[in-house]
Amino acid sequence: MKVIELHRSVTESNDRDAELLRRELKEKGVFFVNLMSAAGSGKTTLLGRTITDLKDEYRIAVLEADIEAKVDAEKIEELGARSIQVHTDGMCHMDAGMTRQGLEEMGLEGIDLAFLENIGNLICPAEFATGASKNVMILSVPEGDDKPLKYPLMFETSDVLLITKMDTLSYFNFDVERCIERVRYLNPSIKVFPVSAKTGEGMDAWENWLRDEIRVWKE
Repeated sequence: MKVIELHRSVTESNDRDAELLRRELKEKGVFFVNLMSAAGSGKTTLLGRTITDLKDEYRIAVLEADIEAKVDAEKIEELGARSIQVHTDGMCHMDAGMTRQGLEEMGLEGIDLAFLENIGNLICPAEFATGASKNVMILSVPEGDDKPLKYPLMFETSDVLLITKMDTLSYFNFDVERCIERVRYLNPSIKVFPVSAKTGEGMDAWENWLRDEIRVWKE
């Protein structure tokens, strides 16, 4: 049996492309957030609430990535943000090259804050750098507090965890403190914000973090 030992990352080329894109966005003053989660976690709803709260302060753009359809991009445009829909032709993630192409097609002139709403799953998006300034992971209460045990890489590679749908907490067996403990075991430096886009719970903390990060990014 032939054995091949790989001593260099198979995503090394993508990592270089991502770092180059990140530097270019820094020069343009565009703070770029990669939003990752499972399907149905409430990414688009959370994003919509964030845009509504911040659109008077920042010029916002959203890169919507899906295998098919364009409903999410249409929703975002209705909120007053620039948006473009990217179809990944069956691929379960966005990489740096795909992200660059989408951003260039959408255009970033005059934009302060950009989001990538990545493909909805907890595996592939965590494996490929996109060039984002920060990675933000969304975990909804209905999904359960055991997800850090099942999908550790997603939590290890994220700068922020948003625990969404906190308004449903009384209906599900979700232990917030136990979840945070599991996440911080994997990633001690991660920021955690329990939020509800429906009620507004925790949104101020999340949005203030964004404000601080945008200010530092533009310095």
